Amino acid sequence: MQNPSKEILIDWQKNPKNWKLGLFYYNKEDKRLFIDKRNPNLGITMNFAKRESYLFFLMATIFFGFIMYMITSNQ
Repeated sequence: MQNPSKEILIDWQKNPKNWKLGLFYYNKEDKRLFIDKRNPNLGITMNFAKRESYLFFLMATIFFGFIMYMITSNQ
């Protein structure tokens, strides 16, 4: 599906089948990388059906690990 309607995007987001363990959004049809959580007041999450989400998660972890290393190595 190239350009799903807003209603379809909302249905995908609310469908419990698209949430693994109730925490991780996984929908191969959804081309978005970032999705609002089930409760939008809690922020956003990533679509783990996309390869880019794992790369983003890995890069963020490396970045914050490097920052923590730099902070603790100067003591």
